[in-house]
Amino acid sequence: MIDWKMRSVESIVSELPPSSSATAVVGAGGDRGGGGWLYGWFVECHGLWHNVLMIVPSVLFVLYLASQAKRSFSKVYNGRSHVVAALYAILWLVSIFNLAWCSLQAWECAPGKQFMWSVISLFTTSGMLFLEVSLIAFLLQGNYASGREALTQTFLISAIVVGLDISLKGIYLFGFGIQLFDVSNNGSQWALWVFHKLLLTGVYGLIFFMYRSRWRERLPARPAFQNYISIMFYVNATALLACALAAHGTGFGLWLYNITVICYHAMYLPLLYITFLADFLQEDDLHLENVYYSEMKDAGFFDVDWE
Repeated sequence: MIDWKMRSVESIVSELPPSSSATAVVGAGGDRGGGGWLYGWFVECHGLWHNVLMIVPSVLFVLYLASQAKRSFSKVYNGRSHVVAALYAILWLVSIFNLAWCSLQAWECAPGKQFMWSVISLFTTSGMLFLEVSLIAFLLQGNYASGREALTQTFLISAIVVGLDISLKGIYLFGFGIQLFDVSNNGSQWALWVFHKLLLTGVYGLIFFMYRSRWRERLPARPAFQNYISIMFYVNATALLACALAAHGTGFGLWLYNITVICYHAMYLPLLYITFLADFLQEDDLHLENVYYSEMKDAGFFDVDWE
């Protein structure tokens, strides 16, 4: 009796049209038509909040740059600083790459997209590293270099450092087949990331302590620069700790590393803009000189008893 009932149920199910039996299951999120692809793009791989925290700040920053583009282009065109003009142009390019990288997080978990994910990750991280190294090189030149001299020296140093970085990452990616930008990998990429973060932490730490020593007069006096160095030192030190923990298979290290990645890609470009470009692009020349003088005075660079 039970066997007869089971066979009758199976016969009824087999006679149903495909749309009645399969569409309900696929429509729950497995299809790629309608809203299914959007669900997979936002929710799968890293999860909804990870993607939102990456994409939304990147979109807002690009929209802000676009809203200020007319005024900023006028300031850059009429300005006399080659360094500011070059940084502004590179900032636009890197912001677009970063927005694309943040928007394509689902590629990291798609087997057929690993090569494209590695390429766009390589370009994006190298562009952001180029900005980092350029600003470090500019700061270390102190208050004496300006114009074409500062631009040439700054970008030469940046090109050499980033060229070596791309070469090393390319060997890992395309030579040894190690997926550097796949955090779910077997752990062979962490040695490079520990070395990478160790170098950046060391450089930012050196400048951080220079600003708090008797050699601080060799660096630009603006407090905004000091705040930038402090933030980048703490972020890279945290990333170094996270990479070291993740290399030993610690789940907390992987979680902490993901937090630093979100903070870096979501907040670094706005931080750079506020620190180095906002005053040049929004303030009048005479007012800008007064702002710099006030900041230097507040920092104690005009104290009589300062050594």
